Amino acid sequence: MWIRIAGVPHHVRVEGSGPLCVLSAGLGLTWFDWDPVVPLLAPHRTVVRFDRPGHGLSGPALVPPSLAGEAHRIAALVRALDPTGLPAHEPRTGVTVVGHSIAGFHVEAFARLHPSMTAGVVLVDSSVEEGVRTPAAPALRSAAALGVGSALGAVGVPAALGPTARRLAVRLARTGGGDPAPRELVRRCYATTRVLRGALLENAHYRAVAVELLALRERRPLPIGVPVTVLAASRGGRRRLARQQRLATVLGARYREIGPAGHLLMLDRPDAVARAVLDMGGAGQPLA
Repeated sequence: MWIRIAGVPHHVRVEGSGPLCVLSAGLGLTWFDWDPVVPLLAPHRTVVRFDRPGHGLSGPALVPPSLAGEAHRIAALVRALDPTGLPAHEPRTGVTVVGHSIAGFHVEAFARLHPSMTAGVVLVDSSVEEGVRTPAAPALRSAAALGVGSALGAVGVPAALGPTARRLAVRLARTGGGDPAPRELVRRCYATTRVLRGALLENAHYRAVAVELLALRERRPLPIGVPVTVLAASRGGRRRLARQQRLATVLGARYREIGPAGHLLMLDRPDAVARAVLDMGGAGQPLA
């Protein structure tokens, strides 16, 4: 399925039935990285996966990524889907948002900016930043990221090395095993200049998005009564685990260390991710 948001065609997958759950993958990842989790959730949840601009099969980004932009993207996606199929006058239930790595920033912002739409938040080995400063020259960062991506694409680097680099990165981010994604899908996505440019652009604005989140926490509290769970990969090392624990404390969240698992928790321990979602309960709150 394709849904146009802010002028960009977004690739979206919807499976299962029940209360809505939106899964958002980390930087450079795509919808099929949630494949092991979906069968565990689909009997109990309507599971939505989507590719951000420049990721997976979605169209290229028209503007640089921002925290508010990503939160509003999730809200626009939910509104476009109307997944319950209820008449307009009927209440709809809120959404459980699940964010991996940098998408942890996005789903936390969604909960703060769209509290009436939020039923629960699960952060899957989320990115954590403390005391980060606003980077200089955002326009130059965008231009450099897109320019490098285009230059590498022009000499065939994505086609030659993209799928191999993807598979190596996945292997290094797991406790065991390689990349379970189908080879034809990996090549379809990672052999393209579009995806390389998308990953470079999102990475170029990572710190700016983190700064936005720190500021947002000062202005907009998390919705009262909405459960939050922080899942931390056991292989993260002592310092990373400590940061995950501090994040849980800041958010008033439930903290779970999951092992054996690397950063790609949804591949190493899909059962733990699904359990965190299901433990949120089934009802949710009405959507505004």
